[in-house]
Amino acid sequence: MRIAVGADHAGWPLKEPLVNFLIDQGWDVEDFGTFSDESVDYPDYAAKVAEAVARGDVERGLLVCGSGQGMCMVANKIPGVRAALAHDVVSARLAREHNDANVLTMGARFVALPLAQEILQVFLSTPFSGGRHMRRVEKILQIEKEGQAL
Repeated sequence: MRIAVGADHAGWPLKEPLVNFLIDQGWDVEDFGTFSDESVDYPDYAAKVAEAVARGDVERGLLVCGSGQGMCMVANKIPGVRAALAHDVVSARLAREHNDANVLTMGARFVALPLAQEILQVFLSTPFSGGRHMRRVEKILQIEKEGQAL
């Protein structure tokens, strides 16, 4: 499977080892940067990753910034993306099971590498449970569709 990854300067120190973790897990990684701690604007990277997910170029996305909030807000502006901020394993699992989230965001200032790896692993390995949750995801998609028509 393919995953798109992106970070700003605050997320870069966590993104780099997570990219290696993903490769070790057998994922094909498309890294949109950034590639240093030089200050950049997080919306640029969030949009690139979210657009790759929305186009279907990749199955999942990972975005890392200082808090994870900014990346999540931007990614959710892209139709077809359901980004979820997770700083713990339970949030990551529920985002997949209940919401069929396809982008995970994390805050490098809140999550150390071992926990970040665990969160990412759970996010990537947890299937969407469907059932009553499918009805709710369909409502999200309908709201998204109607919002575009405005």
